[in-house]
Amino acid sequence: MAQVEAADELLDADPFALLTGMLLDQQVPLEKAFKGPHVLAERLNVERLDPAAIAGHDPEGFAALFSTVPAIHRFPGSMAERTQKLARMIAEDYDGDAARVWTGAKDGKDLLKRLEALPGFGAQKAKIFVALLGKQFGVQPRGWRAAAGDYGAQGSKRSVADIVDADSLAKVRAFKKEMKAAARS
Repeated sequence: MAQVEAADELLDADPFALLTGMLLDQQVPLEKAFKGPHVLAERLNVERLDPAAIAGHDPEGFAALFSTVPAIHRFPGSMAERTQKLARMIAEDYDGDAARVWTGAKDGKDLLKRLEALPGFGAQKAKIFVALLGKQFGVQPRGWRAAAGDYGAQGSKRSVADIVDADSLAKVRAFKKEMKAAARS
């Protein structure tokens, strides 16, 4: 996803990093968004992101971590705040274990509902994340494809859920470009 080995390893190993990457995936290239959790971990000098520690971090200091050049996101202040809100919810509602968002889901519909309840996750982002979990992480509760909508379709090249290499990244980019052009006309 991030197209950087160390960043992709963190996304594979750390469920909160994966959620954070998805949270950051707006108005920046998706590689930058999904590299963001790794950059944050480096700046915090940790191997994994701890939702409770992030939630409890001084907001100004945390925003400074996002703003340090190169900034983690195009909008470092607002995305630092959203990341802390997400961390707070994971710490409080899921005992700090981000994977419980999906391991505790009864089915695809419940998973989608849990994701939509997260700060910074709207309906589309939640569907993409359901597809990402199902296609790349083997999280496939009953009805997950239906919950993911078009993003859950086999063989689609619509979103980060379909990116496994440079070729699939190029196909997703081409699809997004087509959609933007269609929306403008």
